[in-house]
Amino acid sequence: MTNDCSLFSVENLRVAYPQRRGQSGWAVDGVSLTLEPGEKLGLVGESGCGKSTLGRAAMRLLPDSTLVEGRVGFAGESVFEMNASRLRRFRGEAVALIFQDPMTRLDPLMTVGEHCIETLQAHRRDLNRKQAKQRAIEILEAVKIPASRWSQFPHEFSGGMRQRVAIALALLLDPKLIVADEPTTSLDVTVAAQIMQELTRLCTSRGTAILLISHDLAMVAEYCDRIAVMYGGKVVETGPVQNVFGHPQHEYTRSLLKAALHIQKEEGREEKEEGRGEKENSQLKSESNSPLLTVTNLQQHYSLESNLLDQLFSRNRQVIKAVDGVSLELERGEILGLVGESGCGKSTLSRTILRLIPPTGGKVEFQGIDITALSGDAVRKHRRQMQMVFQDPHACLNPMMTVGQSIADPLFIHKLAKGEEAKKQVIQMLERVGLTPGEDFFRRYPGELSGGQQQRVSIARALITRPQLIICDEPVSMLDASVQTQVLELMLELKQEFNLTYLFITHDLWVARFFCDRIAVMNAGKIVEIGKTREIFTNPQHPYTQQLLQAAPLLARTQ
Repeated sequence: MTNDCSLFSVENLRVAYPQRRGQSGWAVDGVSLTLEPGEKLGLVGESGCGKSTLGRAAMRLLPDSTLVEGRVGFAGESVFEMNASRLRRFRGEAVALIFQDPMTRLDPLMTVGEHCIETLQAHRRDLNRKQAKQRAIEILEAVKIPASRWSQFPHEFSGGMRQRVAIALALLLDPKLIVADEPTTSLDVTVAAQIMQELTRLCTSRGTAILLISHDLAMVAEYCDRIAVMYGGKVVETGPVQNVFGHPQHEYTRSLLKAALHIQKEEGREEKEEGRGEKENSQLKSESNSPLLTVTNLQQHYSLESNLLDQLFSRNRQVIKAVDGVSLELERGEILGLVGESGCGKSTLSRTILRLIPPTGGKVEFQGIDITALSGDAVRKHRRQMQMVFQDPHACLNPMMTVGQSIADPLFIHKLAKGEEAKKQVIQMLERVGLTPGEDFFRRYPGELSGGQQQRVSIARALITRPQLIICDEPVSMLDASVQTQVLELMLELKQEFNLTYLFITHDLWVARFFCDRIAVMNAGKIVEIGKTREIFTNPQHPYTQQLLQAAPLLARTQ
């Protein structure tokens, strides 16, 4: 039983969604938890285990058709018995939710300032607009958003900056409990550290409790007092962080820790590096002495003027140099990691290399051909050899198309196969990426798959045209530790089998160390340091690289 005197209590909570094909049973099955004022509880577990469902159920944010049993109490009051007026005050003033994807919280037609004013005026009617703006600017600056960005829209912010806006909105009303659902997934290590330090400082100074839903075990270990491990809708283990990580009792907890430590283990990286061997390198170099990809002084500049006349006639144009003179080479068969903080230009660089956006200056040579000088049709032909795997597979897969249709699409676009031959190739690729039986997954829809399975579908779609270069933009950042390891090991196997070259964009330094041969560190649109993975980690030269390494949470420190 839970304690009714607690700030927040969950008693025997069970949640079931309306029956969908391929889904049955309880998403949350008999969970009981408590949080005291100012306490920080980490809720961890694999994708689909029920973590986010639990957080949404606690705030009554689930669809009306959802079956919910049990009790959720806040300061002795039953959340499930609140009327509409009380529930409105409860959300925001008492409990605030920080979502994983900030765009689900932000209206694309409203400026950041308007978001803040609307939130404050809805709950604090005693504040006039001037007072509301002053309060909002204080909170925005606390999460490192300058007042100069008050009038900008969400699409003008990077993913990490949008998440900071979402966190500021949650803090505006001084809630007693913050339910943070993967709040730093899209943030680099330095900003994630700043955000978590700010949240925990707030927790200590104001008695605010935090329920931190995360797949990042190292972050939970560093910032939480207690941990609850979820598996299959149930809490299988709970206790103080040091106890659970030091002496895990449940087999699932042990497997999560083992997977996370495997990625962060330096020896594993070195063994893997040697394991690739000279044979592979010499074989790939014998194919061609020239690099597969050469980027020379690449630039991607944006003007802040709002219309064409301003851009033509303004003398003091404000320009954002998202990519500012980047030069690098990518050898055949190597994995180059690109790391840096949110908004530093990593994703913009990748999209410019693929000619998804035209560069402002510089050139990109792929297999010795300058693709920046090619027409759109000519670029499309080369794009068969250059594919991309994105951070959020769910956003990249059409929910109205089956998995089979999504993967077969590139075959039809590039006229590589038709009908039954395409289906045969797709099923073979599904089984190669571990989605078996392929025939079954071919007929499924993305909504019926877990996050890890969706990312395997994205990898299969990228590979189906038999490319030489794959650009991976944060491909495992939304996955839990055990699935991360599976996907990364799969990508290494596929690299060997298909002679792939990877440009691997990530903000997770330990994933970069585990996976990459070389690392390029990017800051403010420039490459500030590039070198072999081991050298970057053991002897970083640039102050920014040193700062990144110091900010990265390391699970081994808690062992």
